[in-house]
Amino acid sequence: MRRVWCLVDRAEACYHPAIQDCVQSIQQGSGHHGHDVVSMKSASSFVAAVAIAAFALIAPGSVRAADDARGKELYQLCAQCHGPAGEGNQLALAPAIAGLGEWYLEAQLQNFRSGARGTHPEDTAGLRMYPMSQTLKADADLEAVAAYVAALPAPRPAPALAGGDPARGAEYYKVCVTCHGPDGAGNQAVQSPRIAGASDWYLLSSLQKFKAGMRGTYPTATIMRGMAATLPDEQAMKDVIAHIMTLSSQTAAVAK
Repeated sequence: MRRVWCLVDRAEACYHPAIQDCVQSIQQGSGHHGHDVVSMKSASSFVAAVAIAAFALIAPGSVRAADDARGKELYQLCAQCHGPAGEGNQLALAPAIAGLGEWYLEAQLQNFRSGARGTHPEDTAGLRMYPMSQTLKADADLEAVAAYVAALPAPRPAPALAGGDPARGAEYYKVCVTCHGPDGAGNQAVQSPRIAGASDWYLLSSLQKFKAGMRGTYPTATIMRGMAATLPDEQAMKDVIAHIMTLSSQTAAVAK
């Protein structure tokens, strides 16, 4: 039992709740550090607490590593369109997704999987994503791939649009700033993603789909439909996108 007390003495320096509870219980039951007979039950409880604490300290890293590996494995299907680094591919109508918020990626995968997005007959890209999302049967798989993509370095897509006026776009962006922020960084509290750094062609496609009611039936899609309606035509969309692209440049400059 002296060995058990040696462990108890050392364990007093450990702040894991399970160990501290057992230390206090053993000390109270034996006269506090009196090297009396310690019940086998108390000793067993203490050893079990040490094992639990060790697992709690070691396991998270192992679990994260397993999740990362699972996310990378699942992403291989996505990479066929979005690219191995999540950089996107305009020809495949696949936007850059690397570095987007994990919460946003999870939400959109859930929207695709439930049919709240990607089922409109004229949404070609969405119709491709719907069956892809069905391969993520378990929520744990959906979360793993979202975490993997969110951890990828955000790309800096090259401009694909021309003819936008960022000065005029700044005026239109005043409607967007409430949710997406002055720097386009987004706001999870209102489920608004980061748009600074997004591909300009994808932003145009999204605004067109929102305005036409093709993007989906989830709550923020309904809100965005109203926001897109404030842009009278495609030129206005290009103007606001040109302004958003300046936010991307400013963000990149600060990051350096």
